[in-house]
Amino acid sequence: MNVLECSHINMAGYTAGAQFCRVRHEKGGVIIYVHNNLKFTNIDLSVYCKEKDFETCAIKLTINSLNICIITIYRSPTGNLNYFLQNLDKVLQLVYTPALHIIICGDININYLAENEQKRQIDNLLLMYSLTAIVNSPARINNTSASAIDNFFMDISRLEDFLVTPFLND
Repeated sequence: MNVLECSHINMAGYTAGAQFCRVRHEKGGVIIYVHNNLKFTNIDLSVYCKEKDFETCAIKLTINSLNICIITIYRSPTGNLNYFLQNLDKVLQLVYTPALHIIICGDININYLAENEQKRQIDNLLLMYSLTAIVNSPARINNTSASAIDNFFMDISRLEDFLVTPFLND
């Protein structure tokens, strides 16, 4: 999603709460839409963003006395993993407090259906902030393979019960 695309995306009843739009490359970028009934604060993370390597944006909001930080991230399949991990750590250092519920969602292009070094590296980083991947089923399926490169990361110790199920939309 480049800058022109960002300015043309509108959803009735929602506000673009935070976004990172690409300038030099097509496709990619991140945006968080917030329902108009919710009050939120944009967290400016633009200093950490680098096209293809680490694209991110975030908001803070309070729902029923629960303080929540929602971070969305994107890393291109050709993105620099070390840059991604270093800057994700910097973002988490910036926002983390024990009382804050952090939810990270995004396309990180690391397959969570297979054990691999990239998965171990991001899992180890996120565990320092008590965050765990919660999507364990394939999100992309074709005739020859399946992958889970899109994920959500949360502190599951704070949840009594939750269920993640795929929404099949063909």
